Amino acid sequence: MDNSIQPTSALSSSSGHRNMPVIGLGCGVGKSNLNALKLAVLEAIKLGYRHFDTAAIYGTEKALGEAIAEALRLGLVTSREQLFITSKLWCHNAHHDRVIPAIKKSLSALQMEYLDLYLIHWPISAKPTSEKEEVLMALPNKEDLSPLDYKGVWEAMEESQRLGLTKSIGLSNFSCKKIDTILAFATIPPSINQVEMHPVWQQRELREFCKVRGMNVTAYSPLGAVGTRWGSNQVMENEALKQIAEAHGKTVAQVSLRWIVEQGVTVVVRSLNPERLKQNLGIFDWELTDDDYDKINQIAQRRLIPSDFLISPHGPFKTPEELWDDG
Repeated sequence: MDNSIQPTSALSSSSGHRNMPVIGLGCGVGKSNLNALKLAVLEAIKLGYRHFDTAAIYGTEKALGEAIAEALRLGLVTSREQLFITSKLWCHNAHHDRVIPAIKKSLSALQMEYLDLYLIHWPISAKPTSEKEEVLMALPNKEDLSPLDYKGVWEAMEESQRLGLTKSIGLSNFSCKKIDTILAFATIPPSINQVEMHPVWQQRELREFCKVRGMNVTAYSPLGAVGTRWGSNQVMENEALKQIAEAHGKTVAQVSLRWIVEQGVTVVVRSLNPERLKQNLGIFDWELTDDDYDKINQIAQRRLIPSDFLISPHGPFKTPEELWDDG
């Protein structure tokens, strides 16, 4: 298959009926890897990637924008419209009056006039930072955590779409209960909920919930974020996935990504390695079998991505169960 013509998924609430490529390149690679990220983005575009996922907190918006500007200059793509760019609103700016300035700042860093998708990164706010402090934007201090003004922030997100600053708006790390809070007053429903998802954390209930409500799901950390300080090897070292990979002559990463796509879910996957970038696109010309599904359905389930930085006895979420609405 020609990877530059990969499948897309329609976003129900987007301006102009925007379609989202099924697989995208995650750009949360750390500020020490900015040059490597630029090279990876150029290579990814050559290979056929068209979706690039960043966030204010990643510190990679500027590098991504520079890489895309270079890709346009080189003729690797002929226009910005051929690409799908996602960024996210960080907790310090998750306040009604800070959403529009925050997306404009992201657009300035990216050298773009609009995003294709803008997400509320987490269902929590933090004390606003000064312009000087924002240069050092990082995880919020626990004493600065505060409840999210769901209605006020979502109204500003809707305004960002109406103003043409983004084609679509959505959520990230929102539970079913918290999505319902947004849907109770939204005039533009969220197009996406981006969450951790892979065969070790399959998100069955959340996926069904979003499907019924016409929302797409995007999987992040589809390989368990292996190689990061917060990641886990429990996806890549899973014995059932290894057996399936061997039977198909594929990698464990390809099996995990193929499984996600077969669930009707889009996915963003990080890599700076040219060979793995290529391998991660090689998931569209084969299928998992019933026997494969039997194995995957028996994998013990557990969330791998930590959220302890948002848990505080003095904040809105005193336990992980309150953040995720588990139990």
